[in-house]
Amino acid sequence: MLQHTPAVFGSASAGDPYLPASGNGGYTVEHYDLELDYRVATNRLTATATITARALTGLGRFSLDLAGLSVDRVTVNGAAPVKTTHTARKLVLTPAVALAAGEPFEVVVRYRGAPHPVRSHWGEVGWEELTDGVLVAGQPSGAPSWFPCNDHPSDKATFRIQLTCEAPYTVVSNGPVVARSTRSGRTTWTFDVREPMAAYLASVQIGRYRRHDLTAAPVAHSVFYPPALARQVAVDFARLGDMISVFSAAFGPYPFPAYSVVVTADDLEIPLEAHGLGVFGKNHVDGMHGSDRLIAHELAHQWFGNSLTLTRWADIWLHEGFACYAEWIWGEASGGLSAHASAVLHRAELDRLPKNIVVGDPGPHDMFDDRVYKRGALALHAVRQAIGDEAFFTALRAYTRTHRHGSVTTADLLGCFRVASGVGVADKIIARWVSAKSLPQLQPGAAAPLEP
Repeated sequence: MLQHTPAVFGSASAGDPYLPASGNGGYTVEHYDLELDYRVATNRLTATATITARALTGLGRFSLDLAGLSVDRVTVNGAAPVKTTHTARKLVLTPAVALAAGEPFEVVVRYRGAPHPVRSHWGEVGWEELTDGVLVAGQPSGAPSWFPCNDHPSDKATFRIQLTCEAPYTVVSNGPVVARSTRSGRTTWTFDVREPMAAYLASVQIGRYRRHDLTAAPVAHSVFYPPALARQVAVDFARLGDMISVFSAAFGPYPFPAYSVVVTADDLEIPLEAHGLGVFGKNHVDGMHGSDRLIAHELAHQWFGNSLTLTRWADIWLHEGFACYAEWIWGEASGGLSAHASAVLHRAELDRLPKNIVVGDPGPHDMFDDRVYKRGALALHAVRQAIGDEAFFTALRAYTRTHRHGSVTTADLLGCFRVASGVGVADKIIARWVSAKSLPQLQPGAAAPLEP
């Protein structure tokens, strides 16, 4: 007798306590195909999202994240749902035929509106109008501001992003440009992302940019910038290829086909990263290498955050601790302070701050607290001191290779340290620096300089 899996309702949350309203249960997304038609002058978006997914259980109802936009039409496997409900943050669908466990399915959503950022604990995130263009900064919960998605970093998918806008503007997005055409004063740009990517890392940047291709070694990298900033950009990003080389030696090969930097014509509070992209404001370029630390930080996120993406937001130190430590590695490689001197300096600064958060689970309000960044970096440096450079960097390269384009936890990192060092010393060090509030001491003596 055939056994049928009962249809269940997919949860309207991924179950992550840091963002309890984000993400959805009952399925996993395999691919997003986004066709976007955007009017810069009026901030009007007309779009179609085709989402290829797979049911994880018998599924009678499921939801997508979508905020601030109007839905015109939805189909599931080509048929209209028997019920569609769109709340402030969720698009809830009851398909005409319940989905079987393991069944692939397709959702097509046609939608429109004036996209704008969504509010969060960390300010407004997502689609944001610039003075003359657009910036998309999705971390951690801004992806639903411009497309329907399963907005949790553990559900990574491939993407095709096609955007049409006025011809004078340049569009930069994730992945290589695979097609571009202009008709009637409007240009269509198509980007192809073949590596699995978290929804919050999807991005489009629109502006009146000039493109400058830097050297293709060790990987192709380009800068997009307002023409008025040409001199400053030429100086400040001249060392980008050297940074990529240093980090490739330390962390393993750069994980994507190329790297692009966008410098906006507006000031930005902080730089940001997306999959294959780093984005800076005009206030971050001065023609005197004043932002080298920030450039190194955003580049390092291509390994730690974009290729290796946390499974749960509580492990944010796996992104920010590594990116901060990369700043110290670059400082040493470029003739500045050694990584150990930077570690000593920042430990002293931390000692003057409250010791009231656990870096390995800081809570949603303190996810992006500077103590998470610095203590995470200090934890890595302490492990490096204890096990030596050969084992330390062998472990990091194994970590990025084993989990390339995947989802990671602190346990995954510790497993690589155990294999490389043959002992569990890293477990104890990470526990002291990451899992406790008290601030440990660093060992005396510097780690050996990194050989690029």
